Order: sequence, then structure tokens, then C-alpha cells
Amino acid sequence: MDQVNISNLSLVFSVALVAIAIVISYKEKLGLSKEVIYAAIRAVVQLVVVGFVLKYVIGVNNFWLTTAMSLFIILNASMNGHKRNPSKNKKFYTTFFAIFISTYVTLSVLILAGALQLIPSQIIPITGMLANNAMVATGLCYRNLYNQFHDQRQQVWEKLALGAPIKLAAKSILQESIRVAIQPTIDSTKTVGLVSLPGTMSGLIFAGVDPVHAIKYQIMVMFMILATSSLAAILAGYSGYKEYFNKNDQLVN
Repeated sequence: MDQVNISNLSLVFSVALVAIAIVISYKEKLGLSKEVIYAAIRAVVQLVVVGFVLKYVIGVNNFWLTTAMSLFIILNASMNGHKRNPSKNKKFYTTFFAIFISTYVTLSVLILAGALQLIPSQIIPITGMLANNAMVATGLCYRNLYNQFHDQRQQVWEKLALGAPIKLAAKSILQESIRVAIQPTIDSTKTVGLVSLPGTMSGLIFAGVDPVHAIKYQIMVMFMILATSSLAAILAGYSGYKEYFNKNDQLVN
């Protein structure tokens, strides 16, 4: 397989693509120009730093250093997931709990099954993949909880007035929020290979790996993402809906 070589000119053209997005945002008054510029600069800095850090961690191959890197990924995913929660009473530990548990439960199952080895070249990328999807799922769940509690405030009040506990009063909102959070992952799973060409499988095949092994690995990746997203959404939902009630079971947000 030929080695991929990205020239400086290629990077200039990729910057031009970002500039197009900035121009469109400015022209249409979307208010995203600064955010796009900030995101692009931050991505470059982070990739440069993480790239060299990963090379060092993989070279050292130390269990505790690998664990620290994995926890660092979880922490950053939790911080970003927490920011996406519009609730005024949001708590960081609920997001951290959802992403931490969903990511490490999936990782543990894969390690115990022998699908993954406790080496940084496998643990760190998979942790990042799982934590990212858990972060997206929790963010979607939180936003939908906020919107549903705002739109269905009267129905929740009526259920509480009739003596329903908060879990029953918020049941339909909770179910819909979890459903919305998981749906993108379900759609992605259903259309993999038809709409999107999976990168893991393609990369392995291009590298000369037996297609059967590449297919098995991709199936494992899709299923672990689906499991992590589902668990993260459920944990975030069942923790997050309580933020809309006070200690007297009254709707407050």
C-alpha cells in the first residue's frame, strides 16, 4: 500500500474549504464564523499535541499511562457533554457518570472477550471512539429533555397534581429523549456499507488484511458504538430528568 503524503499545498486547499464555510456563515448571518475559526484552530493545535503524545504513550506501553490517557479522554468528553446540557440545575458528575460507565462497560466486555488487548494502540483509539459517541448521545438526550420539559410543562404539572411520582410524570419525556439520543446511531448502523463506507473495515482491507477479519472487526466496532450510545443515553436520561424537579418533587426548570 502506498504511503499517504499530504503536501502543504493540500493543507492550504483544506483551509480554503473552511474559509468557504466561514463566508457562508457570514453572508447568511448565522453567527457561526467565530466559532468555525475557533474550532479549526483548536483542532489543529489539539491534533498536533495529541499526535506526539500518542506516539510517546504507544512507545512506552505502560498500563498506568494508558489508563491516564483513557481517563483524560473520558474527562474531556464529559466536559463537552456537560456544556451541551441547557438545564440550569445540571451537574457535571451525572454526565461524567454516564460517559464513564457506558465507555468502560463496553471496553471491559471487549477486553474480557479477547477482542481487545490492554495495549495503548488499541485501548486509546477505542476509548476515544466510544467516549465521542457517548458524548453525542448524552448531549442529544439533554437537549431533548430541556425542550420536552418546556413544551410539556402543563402536562407534567397535571400529572404531579394528580399524585403521580416524578418518574411517572416525566416518563413520556424521558422515553422520547432517550429515543432521540439513540436514533442517529441506529440509523448509522442500519445504513453502514450502503450510505457510509466504514473506515475501519476499508482501512484494514487496504492494508492487506483478510476481508473476513476486516468485516468481523467492523461489526464489532458498530455494535460497541451502538451499545455505548444506548447505555450513555439511558444513564444520562435517568439522571438528567431529576434536574427538573426540586427535593419536594416540584417542577422547577
